Amino acid sequence: MPVAKIENLVKKFGDAVAVDNVSLQIEQGEIFGILGPNGAGKSTIINVICGLLSFDAGKVEILGREIKRDPVYCKRNIGIVPQDIAIYEDLSAFENVKFFATLYGLRGMGLKERVEEALDFVGLKDKAHSYPKAFSGGMKRRLNIACALAHRPKLIIMDEPTVGIDPQSRNHILRSVKKLNELGCTIIYTSHYMEEVEEICSKIAIIDHGKVIAEGTKDELKAIVMNTNGVWITVDSVHQVSAERLKEIKGVVHVEIKDNTVKITSSADINNLDKIILYFTGNGIPLKNIESKAPDLETVFLTLTGRKLRD
Repeated sequence: MPVAKIENLVKKFGDAVAVDNVSLQIEQGEIFGILGPNGAGKSTIINVICGLLSFDAGKVEILGREIKRDPVYCKRNIGIVPQDIAIYEDLSAFENVKFFATLYGLRGMGLKERVEEALDFVGLKDKAHSYPKAFSGGMKRRLNIACALAHRPKLIIMDEPTVGIDPQSRNHILRSVKKLNELGCTIIYTSHYMEEVEEICSKIAIIDHGKVIAEGTKDELKAIVMNTNGVWITVDSVHQVSAERLKEIKGVVHVEIKDNTVKITSSADINNLDKIILYFTGNGIPLKNIESKAPDLETVFLTLTGRKLRD
């Protein structure tokens, strides 16, 4: 039995269709990534799964029960880590987790044990009686995760849990996600950081314009664009580099300029490396490094949506 099952889901806001006939199935033990540009429908799908939004057509099940027919059961088995931090700064870390745990019916000594367990898991046990207003952004994110874990949900939904935090806290959260999964938790994970999804997700759905346009494992998705090659060229300065001029070279399908690196994706059946190099040398742009890149998840995303994830 899948942990979550969505069948032919439709959600409209007036005349606008936010979710258009989406079907997804999240199996026990998966870390299921949902990727899509802003406005693609990701948050709407998550809010429907959590029971925060009604929907116009389709069916949503959590552990075999329909959310419309048994919303309390479904919500009790979900832990949500929202994109916007949802904690009370005038309550201690312990009091925050305790408050959210009581909403799920935890009481007595069992409640205290679960709160301590959740704080220990996210590395905040020594901050139990401290107040979030003194916490860093990463510590607040970790506290938010603890609030979602104390009732030991079967399904944990994490919406952009590493946005705007320091690398150390980000790595701690990613390790926590992996550990939760090893302990048997099923996780739905959204992120703007493609490398995170590549690192931790066992299955991925790409959403655009309210529809699922691709779904599968990392390798299955990468197979979609095996007819492309990538070359990354590092230069001293990209000020003279024109993405539009590079796209005029036969076979070039995408160009991204980031820092001092020019990332070029070309059709695999066209050998155009000599022409690409000629563009740089002919325009007096010294090359520091040239590196061939196999197709990655970012290439898949760009190919299918025509946009970067943060567009």
